[in-house]
Amino acid sequence: MHARKILSSLGLALVFVALAGCRHTPDETRVREAIASVEEAAGQADAGGVVEPLSEDFDGNGGQLERKDIANLVRLAGLRGEHVGATLGPISMERRGERLMADFTVTLTQGSRLLPDAAGVYQVETAWRREGDEWRCYSATWKRQL
Repeated sequence: MHARKILSSLGLALVFVALAGCRHTPDETRVREAIASVEEAAGQADAGGVVEPLSEDFDGNGGQLERKDIANLVRLAGLRGEHVGATLGPISMERRGERLMADFTVTLTQGSRLLPDAAGVYQVETAWRREGDEWRCYSATWKRQL
């Protein structure tokens, strides 16, 4: 009887471990979700939400923008009551060792006096690394396509 109880407990523990393993979100999915959260935050002029997945040492377009610069642009647009719309295209992912590269297009819509010439389609290349339990974007480059 005691052996049966131990086996039952062990079996139950294995089921819980298996279920926990099934709930683990793949790294690629977590990065896609982070990118989508930035798109949503940008539409709401939420500076904290826009920069939340960026690393502290984030490098934007080869030193043109840092994390704080992006936050300040979003805050300024929000204070002016301006709307900067962002629509993502498909995201392609590539694993490079412990890092992930995510490439996509983003369409910025006009509606801002702050960035009137920024409307258009951009090709974006981002690089992500794990920091603790989170994936953080540490580098992004973008160039206008249209």
